[in-house]
Amino acid sequence: MENYDNHSVAKRWGSFVLLYLGYMLLFADRTVMNISLAYIGKDFHVGAAALGTTASAFFLGYTLMQIPGGYLTDKFGSKYLIIISLFAWSLMTMVTGWAWSLAALIVIRFLFGIAEGPYPSAALKRISENYDKSEKSQATSALISSNYAGAAVAPLIIVPIIASSGWRNAFVWLGIGGLVVMVAYYLVERPIKNEKAAGQARQKIEWKNIDSRVWVFVVIGMALNIITKGLETWMPVYFLQEQGINLKNLAWLVPLPVISGGIAAFVSGFIMVHLFKKRERWMIIIASLLTLVFMFGLFKSSSLTAVVIFDVLIYFVKSLAFTGIFSFTAQILSEKSYGSSIGIVNFGGQLGGFIGPLLIGWIVQLAGSYSAAFLGLVISALLAVIACLFIRKG
Repeated sequence: MENYDNHSVAKRWGSFVLLYLGYMLLFADRTVMNISLAYIGKDFHVGAAALGTTASAFFLGYTLMQIPGGYLTDKFGSKYLIIISLFAWSLMTMVTGWAWSLAALIVIRFLFGIAEGPYPSAALKRISENYDKSEKSQATSALISSNYAGAAVAPLIIVPIIASSGWRNAFVWLGIGGLVVMVAYYLVERPIKNEKAAGQARQKIEWKNIDSRVWVFVVIGMALNIITKGLETWMPVYFLQEQGINLKNLAWLVPLPVISGGIAAFVSGFIMVHLFKKRERWMIIIASLLTLVFMFGLFKSSSLTAVVIFDVLIYFVKSLAFTGIFSFTAQILSEKSYGSSIGIVNFGGQLGGFIGPLLIGWIVQLAGSYSAAFLGLVISALLAVIACLFIRKG
């Protein structure tokens, strides 16, 4: 870890805020895509399966880049990768708004995922460098809460843009926002050269020495994110098409679950450190079990009110479990290979992000029912609970 005393409080806070804003934009884009799916379907005259493929194309690229992105972060330094990723994905955000066909949009979203892939490992490694061990778990969970903040804020800002000038302009404005954050981060973090990372440039990922819990976290993260990304992608379409909610009401309805998840993510590190110290795995186990219970409740729900309530509860407990994985990982990983190991853990989560939208799209098209799709997510929650039983002590 870089020497804590060498960083002024202002510079560390400036870095944290900009990393937070970058993460918010990263997840805001996904929310905008989810809201835009119904309109994209009309523009390109395609059904649920094609839209699910479009949503999953991003996650395929993003997932494939997790482990290489972590390795590149350790090799070249967190600052370099943060700036490169911010620039590349901001450019691809703007290009998304210029897509001329569904095939082009699928390719663009895949490349978008490649561009965003290194950011989580690089941002979390930068947090690891800026904070000592006693603060690392809480700083990590606080940064991850930005995921939910971005998803919650995006509809309030972007829905009016979509309503007034279409879904394409929404992506152009998001891309411009990303470029602004990139420039600000460069100015705050100068000089960009990372001497410690340069000294680690020759290291390789030592697969046999990776903590066994990391592989369990890969499975748990995948199962939990199938639920999150499945719901995140398809609930706006479900509300619009199945429940008859209009776009104006959707703007306040969509953020409710992600606000709940953001609160849980923000407090996850604090809860783990103060309430589950030396029993960290139990927080993950309990939260995963509650995710299963509430997901089953959503599956059995028939009223809009019940669906929304269970959706909010699912996001809260799932976020405790998912963020808990990263907070716990921050305590057990080797500092030298932090980026690579985080990339492996995040690979599982993003694999779930790839599977979730695609799975629901195909189930809805084949079964003609969102209820069948929700049952698939119940099974995914059960997989997470089973995997939790393999988290070893110590």
